[in-house]
Amino acid sequence: MQVKKVLTYAAIAFVVFYLWTQPSAAAGAVRGVFDGVTSAGNSLATFFNGVLDQ
Repeated sequence: MQVKKVLTYAAIAFVVFYLWTQPSAAAGAVRGVFDGVTSAGNSLATFFNGVLDQ
């Protein structure tokens, strides 16, 4: 359990460091994640529309 806590704090520290040192790159990474989620949602919607139209 202690290792999980240490890894969690290390991950949080890395994210804060990344945001502090390279904010534009961090914004690009977040934008990329949201673009991927949006693309996946659109693909699922297209699939279900195709299934339901048959």
